[in-house]
Amino acid sequence: MAIDVKICGINSRPALAAAIDGGAAYVGLIFYPPSPRYVATEQAATLAAAVPEGVTKVGLLVDADDALIARIVARVPLDMLQLHGGESPARVAEIRDRFARPVMKAIKIADAEDVAGAEVYCGAADRLLFDAKPPKGMTGALPGGNAVSFDWRLLAGRRWPLPWMLSGGLNAGNVAEAVGVSGTPAVDVSSGVEDRPGVKNPEKINAFLKVARTL
Repeated sequence: MAIDVKICGINSRPALAAAIDGGAAYVGLIFYPPSPRYVATEQAATLAAAVPEGVTKVGLLVDADDALIARIVARVPLDMLQLHGGESPARVAEIRDRFARPVMKAIKIADAEDVAGAEVYCGAADRLLFDAKPPKGMTGALPGGNAVSFDWRLLAGRRWPLPWMLSGGLNAGNVAEAVGVSGTPAVDVSSGVEDRPGVKNPEKINAFLKVARTL
């Protein structure tokens, strides 16, 4: 697959199987209770145990403290931590060093100023993820997975000193355009492969991955 894909918000065995069988490079487990895609530690451990070698297991956290992270990584064999809150560059570096795992920092984008703000994380994180900033006044907005996108042209032609991926409002119908416009080498999808928030559809996962294989 030319474009790496992360299927985020995995919370069932059928969804996990579809992601793995379809060739996803990453699977995401969300440890943020307000999210409809939240998985408790024991459920996450069971799902992670079924992930084969070569597929990166990512744990999504939102402004988590050390005690919570420690409990999760002690039980769930995560390969990477995704920080989707307001973590500072110093906090990102601290988590990376303390828990000895690569860290991906989510950057929420609405305009060019937000894109420029990613630069301060380049020395602290191992990977960047560009997601859509929730619109002002959006009811029930989550840190991510809001099924909204941003202007992908904001990323066009940009070069970063570390790997990055694109997220926000992606689905099988628009991912080709998103990749073509932004130039992203990897994409992250959650709501775009669901029937409703938190309910993954294996057929939609398969369809998304099928398109990604052509890019």
